[in-house]
Amino acid sequence: MRFVTRAKVHVDRIATAWAIRRFVDPHASFEFIDRNRDPTQLGAIPFDMRGAELGHHGGLCTFEVLLQKYELREPALRRMGAIIHAIDVPVDDDTPAAMVALAAAFDRIRDSAIRDDERLIEGGRICDQLYIDCGGASNRALGD
Repeated sequence: MRFVTRAKVHVDRIATAWAIRRFVDPHASFEFIDRNRDPTQLGAIPFDMRGAELGHHGGLCTFEVLLQKYELREPALRRMGAIIHAIDVPVDDDTPAAMVALAAAFDRIRDSAIRDDERLIEGGRICDQLYIDCGGASNRALGD
């Protein structure tokens, strides 16, 4: 499967790409485009972009929508989804310190000078650990 999303990936897009490779298609490829480019002309599945089926819908972030679409019901993924949602769509300033630190780690990845495919690898390592911390089984990291 080929997927397309906006360039300079951040927490929701990183976690969604991680989940796609871990639970949907281990051979998925990703293309990163400018937010103003029309993804429908690329022959790929858009995610976390305006009008995409895999995007923010009904108060859910893209990661959570992906879990619903592909019927990924594992409790660890649901817990992880709540954390990704809280970082991606913060609602208050009373965020636990651990969440602030996790958000900062994703911010560093987004703001780094590395390419988006490298951002997925770095962020995938964080997602692997978060998944384990949420009760998921250890497995290979994204990009390994």
